[in-house]
Amino acid sequence: MQLPVAVDALSALAHGSRLAVFRLLVRAGAEGMAAGDIAREIGARPNTLSSHLTILGHAGLVRSRRDGRSIIYSADYETMRALLGFLVDDCCAGRPEICAPLTTDTTCC
Repeated sequence: MQLPVAVDALSALAHGSRLAVFRLLVRAGAEGMAAGDIAREIGARPNTLSSHLTILGHAGLVRSRRDGRSIIYSADYETMRALLGFLVDDCCAGRPEICAPLTTDTTCC
C-alpha cells in the first residue's frame, strides 16, 4: 500500500461514526449488511449514513452490491489487510517478530 492510499483510508476511519460503521461491517463478515440495518445499528440518519458509506467506499474500505431493492455493504478485507500490513511493515526497527500477533492472526479475515 502506498502512503497516499493509507492516508485516505486512515482519514476515512478518523471519524467516530465511520469507524463504528466499518467495525460493524467487519463483524458482519462477507455477507454484509443492508444500509437500513447499518443505520439502525449505529443510530444514524439515512442521509448521514450515506455520506459515511461514500467516504469509506472512496477510501476502498467498503464495497457495495445490490440485492433486490437493497444495497448491501461489506468491509473490503483486502484493503483492511493491506492497511494493517502497511501500519506494521516497519515494526520495531525491522524486527517483525515483535508484531507477529498482529500480522499472523488470520482467524477473522
